[in-house]
This record gives sequence, C-alpha cells and structure tokens, in this order.
Amino acid sequence: MARALIVGCGCRGRMLGEWLATEGWAVRGTSRRPQGLAAIEAAGLEAALADPERPGTLLDLVGDVAVVHLLLGSAAGEGELLEAIHGPRLESLLERLVDTPVRGVVYEAAGSVDAALLEVGAGLVRAAGERWRIPFEIVSADPADAEGWCEAMATASMNALSSA
Repeated sequence: MARALIVGCGCRGRMLGEWLATEGWAVRGTSRRPQGLAAIEAAGLEAALADPERPGTLLDLVGDVAVVHLLLGSAAGEGELLEAIHGPRLESLLERLVDTPVRGVVYEAAGSVDAALLEVGAGLVRAAGERWRIPFEIVSADPADAEGWCEAMATASMNALSSA
C-alpha cells in the first residue's frame, strides 16, 4: 500500500485524500493549525500538525511516504510567508526529500496565490525532479472546479507513483 502526505489538507486536500484512500492509499494530511486536525481525522485520514514554512516539520512525516502532495496554491498568509513556502522553504524541502523514501512530488500550481509565485514553485519542483530524478507532477487544474481538480490531482498522484 502506498502512503501519501498531503501538505495543506484543507477542503480540497481532504477530498483528494478520501479519493486516494478509496484507491487503497494510506493518507496523512497536514494542517498548520491544531483546529484543522479534527476535520482531517473526520475525513478518515491521519492528521498531523506541520508547517510548510518549517520544512523540518514536514520531513518528520515522510519516513513511510511514497508521494508528497504540496497543495499550497491557495495558501493564506502574508506575502512574505507565501513567497517563502513557494520559494526558499520549498527548495529546502525538495533538497532534503532526496534522502528520504519519498519517490514522487505533486505540486499544485493554481489557486489564489499570485501566479508568479506558483510558477517559481513549479520551476523549483521541475529542477529538483530533473536534478535528483524524483518523479514530479505539476497540476494547474482550476481549484474552483472541485471535481476536475480532484481528478487531475488523482491522475498526477498515480503518475508520480508509477514513475518511481
């Protein structure tokens, strides 16, 4: 059984997690806030407190994970926080993932975050994938179309896993 880590497991993340679980995946979802954990657990997923601004909190969760899903395209926060999690913090996380069991990365490149920041993040994921030969998927599906978005994410998840 493959295990997924969903970083940013809000409403759409839980929808993806539920879909992956029906396909036999074990799914762990993260929230930056303790109050978000109950909703993740209510969806039947394993909940974990972690912050994409602090990559070490995510690395503590990947010891048994095959595919990491970075669902931060609609992350909320100040401009500096968003720049960090789609820039230097993301780059740090990707550099450290190479020494873990993770064998695929799915990056959400659409949402309410400034498109230029999402393109920076997508570029970092592409570069890491090419440098370290880690399968990656960049998903640009419109999050406003929840069903289409979930289908695109699920396909990307399967592609990342099968490419590993």
